[in-house]
Amino acid sequence: MLVATDAPADGPVRLRVLSYNIHHGEGVDGKLDVERIARVISSVNPDIVALQEVDQNVSRSGSVDQPQQLARLTKMDVVFGANIDLQGGHYGNAILSRFPIRRHQNHLLPNIDDGEQRGVIEAEIQVPSAAMPIAVWATHFDHRRDDRERFASAAAIEQWIASREQSSGEQPMLLMGDLNDVAGSRTLTRLETHWTRVSDVALPTIPVAKPTRQIDFILFRPQSRWRVIETRVLDEAVASDHRAFFSVVELSARSDG
Repeated sequence: MLVATDAPADGPVRLRVLSYNIHHGEGVDGKLDVERIARVISSVNPDIVALQEVDQNVSRSGSVDQPQQLARLTKMDVVFGANIDLQGGHYGNAILSRFPIRRHQNHLLPNIDDGEQRGVIEAEIQVPSAAMPIAVWATHFDHRRDDRERFASAAAIEQWIASREQSSGEQPMLLMGDLNDVAGSRTLTRLETHWTRVSDVALPTIPVAKPTRQIDFILFRPQSRWRVIETRVLDEAVASDHRAFFSVVELSARSDG
């Protein structure tokens, strides 16, 4: 298999990407086991990972720095976006990468009716042989039945990207995370104005024992630059209350146009 580190300078770059809601390392068996989460991640040898529900120095999870612990266990670089102060530490999202993370910024998403504060990490990852850094947006949207906050979050991400594109042009991007909504919903339809899902077919990720709904997604843009090689839900149903969502994607050196 062609991997990013072996790609010729003018050829496509193949990336293994994973989105995983880790439920602060607590499995459905009630055990807190970050090493088990790391084994699930490492089982597919990913290049880029978006993680949701990550604790950093929170007492309920032993006051450990889970982002750094997972980085050490998977031998990847990490950035963390803190969205909530919790039990002496922070709670939020993280990105793991095998490649240098040149820049990152955590954005707080719109908060409607005093819900749980959500966020999105924007990171530029320098993949070897890629002409320009890949922008990865890793997020976790609101879970409530009312979709107003999810829809507003999708719109906010689009506004931030629009401001970047004025200066950077059409940068290749990935959007990964627990969107707490399904294909065909107002939120996903809003996102798919500019983004493309790695699978047109629903691949359920929850409930973890016998999944019936897909709320964890990987999307890309611009469509002309990306090709999907493989997409699947990992066959692991204990480590978290979500199954991990995995894809192999290929980024072309230039647009087909």
